[in-house]
Amino acid sequence: MQGLANKNILITGASSGIGQAIAWRFAREGCNVAINYRSDRKGAESTLASAEPGRHILVQADVSREEDVTRMFAEVLAAFSRLDVLINNAGIQKPSPSEDLGAADYDRILDVNLRGPFLCSREAIRHFLSRPGGGVIVNNSSVHQVIPKPKYLSYSITKGGLDNLTRTLALEYAGRGIRVNAVGPGAVVTPINNAWIHDPKAKAEVESHIPMGRAANPDEIAAVFAFLASEEASYITGQTLYACGGLTLYPEFRTAWSSGE
Repeated sequence: MQGLANKNILITGASSGIGQAIAWRFAREGCNVAINYRSDRKGAESTLASAEPGRHILVQADVSREEDVTRMFAEVLAAFSRLDVLINNAGIQKPSPSEDLGAADYDRILDVNLRGPFLCSREAIRHFLSRPGGGVIVNNSSVHQVIPKPKYLSYSITKGGLDNLTRTLALEYAGRGIRVNAVGPGAVVTPINNAWIHDPKAKAEVESHIPMGRAANPDEIAAVFAFLASEEASYITGQTLYACGGLTLYPEFRTAWSSGE
């Protein structure tokens, strides 16, 4: 991708899944990557070990904790001197009927998925404004910022909020050289989805709702992050680019069942 070589990138939640694939993609683009993890140091070390050569570092932080985030940025800037791109990828979910959803679980998911991107974006923007050249933020959202997800109320709320965070920051800082966008993945073959990936019946059920007929692999999602962070997307801000195989196209309307014809 144009303009990514030698850029310094911070990716939250990069010890597995989509975050790991994003780290590997930016490393292949010639970037220096800060690989954030909360507790899975072994996974983060695996990300680092498999990355193309560069001045990559590991940085531990719980993105929901303000003191962790400020320390993380201090460590990244001490190592790289400059940050060019922030990828807000860290996120969690936990299924529960909404009537049984505990306040502690609700708060934890909001803290990681929405407070975390706010805290990280704030620190990144402060840095971007402190030196010439602007910067880029790309948030990992979901098709569920627009598609309701029963039994995942708090997760869906965070993704809807992340859409507005993306759009608001993009508008506020568009004139100061800072671009803010999001990626909205659909079903992706990652460890978080092992429950259906390895169950042929469940996998067929999931894929039956995807117009393209299959789930994505993490590399396909990472490519979208690389594009939005690159100079090839220099005129794009405030947008969510859905990489979902058509899930956001109302796939149940593939046949004209409502038209009477």
